[in-house]
Amino acid sequence: MGSTIEMALFAYMIALAICITRLRSLFAAAMLFGIFSLLAAGLQTMMDAVDVAFTEAAVGAGISTVLFLGALGLTTSEEARPTRHSLVALFVVISTGLALAYGTLDMPAYGDPNAPIHQHVAKYYLEDSAEDIGIPNVVTSVLASYRGYDTFGETTVVLAAAVGAILLLGGSTAASRSRVRSKDAEESPETDGSKGGGGK
Repeated sequence: MGSTIEMALFAYMIALAICITRLRSLFAAAMLFGIFSLLAAGLQTMMDAVDVAFTEAAVGAGISTVLFLGALGLTTSEEARPTRHSLVALFVVISTGLALAYGTLDMPAYGDPNAPIHQHVAKYYLEDSAEDIGIPNVVTSVLASYRGYDTFGETTVVLAAAVGAILLLGGSTAASRSRVRSKDAEESPETDGSKGGGGK
């Protein structure tokens, strides 16, 4: 049953990705990106990668969608149609996708207990993490302690990306408001004068 749900989620993600590439409405694309991230989080949960699923749901479906919608407030809601199609870009994308697919051929089967990842430190983590760290949840102890520097680095990268996007969006919004205010200030004396003349 679990593998059937995983295949269904994966098929939905492929269909969404194809749909997003065909859309011209940027708002609809942003919403579908959020749905894509939620499906990815569900798929990762089914594959017992709950920590990755939490990150995907928070960053992919949450923060990214908010930033997309904020960026849409500063641009048009419809994508401009390309004037020409680059065959070189298409070739690079297809070649990269084929290379990535080829790189997965020598990976161990999903759920294989004899995979290298289960023969290195996983046994030690499962047996000794509670005594070493004092946390009953093995995933939490790995993320917060054994690979704490890596987790801290990931958090720093996400925070820096969010702050940078907020500064870019906020700066553009402030600049546009300033231009609107200066334009209103330039037009207001003429408006006041015309009103005054009309009153006389």
